[in-house]
Amino acid sequence: MSLQFISDSAGETTGVFIPIEEWNSLKNQFKGIEQAEIGIHDSHIRIVRARLTQYEKDPAQAIDFDEAINDIEKGL
Repeated sequence: MSLQFISDSAGETTGVFIPIEEWNSLKNQFKGIEQAEIGIHDSHIRIVRARLTQYEKDPAQAIDFDEAINDIEKGL
């Protein structure tokens, strides 16, 4: 397998690149590998928790889903 390791400026390995042919081979060999759990970054969890806390303090600040979609579409 011809993997390429990705490093940050400090030389720490931060990722691995797998050529698509080899990825497809792994998918065939290990059914369901692409459904493997993807972790959520801690910073994103903190943001969501903070927003939930804000909502719990003042639910009236939230807008209806359809209203939010309409606002987004107006901006397009």
